[in-house]
Amino acid sequence: MKKILLVVLLLLGGCTAVSEVGPEQDTTGCGIATAKLANDDVTPISQNPTPKLPVTVDGVTVRSADRILAVNLYGSLAEIVFSLGLGDRVIGRDTSTTFPSAANLPLVTPQGHDLSAEAILKLNPTVLLADDSIGPPAVLDQIRKSGIPVVIVDDEQNLESVPRHIRAVATALGVPEVGEQLVEQVQSEIDAAKKPRDGTPPRIAFLYVRGTAGVFLIGGDGAGSDAMIEAIGAVDAGSAAGLKKFRPLTSEGLINAAPDVILVMTEGLKSVDGVEGLLKLPGVSQTPAGINRRIVDMEDGILLNFGARTGKAVEALAKAVYGPCN
Repeated sequence: MKKILLVVLLLLGGCTAVSEVGPEQDTTGCGIATAKLANDDVTPISQNPTPKLPVTVDGVTVRSADRILAVNLYGSLAEIVFSLGLGDRVIGRDTSTTFPSAANLPLVTPQGHDLSAEAILKLNPTVLLADDSIGPPAVLDQIRKSGIPVVIVDDEQNLESVPRHIRAVATALGVPEVGEQLVEQVQSEIDAAKKPRDGTPPRIAFLYVRGTAGVFLIGGDGAGSDAMIEAIGAVDAGSAAGLKKFRPLTSEGLINAAPDVILVMTEGLKSVDGVEGLLKLPGVSQTPAGINRRIVDMEDGILLNFGARTGKAVEALAKAVYGPCN
């Protein structure tokens, strides 16, 4: 399943959530919307905090945070480091870390999402933060053997895990107090975005589509998309239909899920030639969402990131889902 999830990425960005409604609208007034954040960069909660080191985490001693490498499948670890105010110490990035402050850093995942030991060692990090979503394990072992401390954070992706990840990163880098400030801010943003909605909650199906690779999946319980959908007061159609994680998209399955809204990633939508191409996928045009052309897309790297800007992502998704129709 992690091979499937290798392409389900996330990168949050910005301070003010907005929704953009596409030029194509159906007669119900719902139509097509894009969920995005007004500012796609990270805003640090502190400016250049001073790490208090050494610290030991799970038997790994970090003695310096001068050259930080924070990598995972989702881009969330680097986002947390930048949000803590330590971005000027980050020396490289993973494929999913694309927000402007980090976009020009050298890649250590030159082949998709696999780490390159050569690229990492060339940068000479003083600490490497990672989780089990990225590898291969042999590369991490090679980094450890070189003497570089490798701190592994758990890779659970949901709203509840966000404060835990922030604390883990802040502790490993010797700035736990700043971490608590960031936790307080992020949790308040998440809580504010999770407002109850009036009326019958819409059923939303998240489809992961990559037309060029022939990959068509529907998200269910535990996919990560379900947490975001439920956070905006909607029903995850895949979970309601009994699906777990990601499952191949079938006409029967999607019709049974009966989504009112279909949620996709922006690049995925492009890969199937937009809404018209999406409507040609199995079952899509036979759902309420397809009939009403009720499609919401969200930029790759934002939806399932679960980093320090998760609250803003929830807010943006809610505005895109509810705004055009209400």
